[in-house]
Amino acid sequence: MCQGLLQRLLVLVMLATAMVAATPAAAQFSDSYNFIKAVKDRDVNKAIELADQPGTTVVNTRDADTGEAGIHIVTRRGDLGWLGLLYQKGANLNLKDREGNTPLILAAISRWSEGAATLIRLKAQVNAQNRLGETAILKAVQARDLALTKALIDAGANPDIADNSGISARAVATSDPRAASINKLLKDVPVKATGRVQGPSL
Repeated sequence: MCQGLLQRLLVLVMLATAMVAATPAAAQFSDSYNFIKAVKDRDVNKAIELADQPGTTVVNTRDADTGEAGIHIVTRRGDLGWLGLLYQKGANLNLKDREGNTPLILAAISRWSEGAATLIRLKAQVNAQNRLGETAILKAVQARDLALTKALIDAGANPDIADNSGISARAVATSDPRAASINKLLKDVPVKATGRVQGPSL
């Protein structure tokens, strides 16, 4: 009888130990989910509370469904205040979503000039490529956005990096009659070595 009780106690101790061991992982998942939810819901206080926990990397966590981190979410919605907040909390400005898009590429796609200018000023990688090989400057030229193209050139963007289909920003500007002003701008930019740019793909 005593031996049976002892065995049951031993099983309970083992279960309790397993639960304690699993707690940090469960808590991290919960914090990650809650952080992404806070960003989506624009819940500043909750986001700051979670991001300020010692040793956490929750600011760079990804949405389990979309693969987007908070920095992608706020860039897509053109939210400069949240962009600044996430940067202050340690967000990786070069983090890529499932399509390989960095926040700067997303800003160029949506022609969010203020956000793109901020990301450039904060030293986001200007030559990062997504899964299709596209760069921010390629998307800016395709959108015929002269101001953003110039800002990217001034920051060191390479207009000669080709995407996976072999198209570069310079080629687009040259072949598009409606991009004459951009083509003129790029004529003053020396041709640079091409090749896929390797960067963080976290």
